[in-house]
Amino acid sequence: MTKHTKYISNQADQDGTIHWSATENATWRALVEKQLTLLPGRACDEYLSGLKLLGLTADSIPQLKDINSVLECTTGWRVTQVPSLINFDSFFNLLANKEFPVATFIRSPDEFEYLQEPDIFHEIFGHCPLLTNPAFAHFTHTYGVLGKQASKEDRAYLARLYWFTVEFGLLNSPSGVRIYGGGILSSPGETLHALDLIACEHLKMQVVEALRTPYRIDIMQPVYYLLDSFEQLFDIADLDLMGLVQQAKSLGLHPPKFAPRQSLAS
Repeated sequence: MTKHTKYISNQADQDGTIHWSATENATWRALVEKQLTLLPGRACDEYLSGLKLLGLTADSIPQLKDINSVLECTTGWRVTQVPSLINFDSFFNLLANKEFPVATFIRSPDEFEYLQEPDIFHEIFGHCPLLTNPAFAHFTHTYGVLGKQASKEDRAYLARLYWFTVEFGLLNSPSGVRIYGGGILSSPGETLHALDLIACEHLKMQVVEALRTPYRIDIMQPVYYLLDSFEQLFDIADLDLMGLVQQAKSLGLHPPKFAPRQSLAS
């Protein structure tokens, strides 16, 4: 998790309303309009259905209480306002309680295409539509419960599974490869990159292999794992995931498919 950030979350008033500036709403509008042109034929049907349920529009940044009114009725989840960064204990505790953390800031224009940190566009537009889906909601809750109980070392392995599913997951659908990972769906640049087989590699989801695959948060991903169906998330959640973590630890990590950070400046 990133330790430093230039962003500060906006605070809600006593009625739970956040008063966004015109500039912040304009950034939201530009991001939504850009993604709505890119996602047809690229985003999975389950995500697009959730987008309709939430009623997200480009008009202005939605209020968390409006998101909650939909999530609570569909899967029993809620979104919870958090500071720009939270520790892993807080993160796992929230997920274990079916609360999805939302940092209430939005990216600056110079990070429009891709942002390392999770802003409100990433969390609300990228993730919340799929929190209306039972398979995705069950997987995310199970992940939170396991992570809450896991050791620091085991959490690092679990983080890789989360990365290659919730954040950067792809899906084989009857219509072709589709995106369901919120890190892709909230990034105009990664939306195009993830489906370009010249720029990246697509691998069939195998949980132990995903647990062993290194990643970097500050680059477009070189590799993505694909589900066979969206319901496969149910199957993965019901596996002995901590047993698979131990198996992955015994096998060790795969060689990274990216350059180390220190070599980029040379």
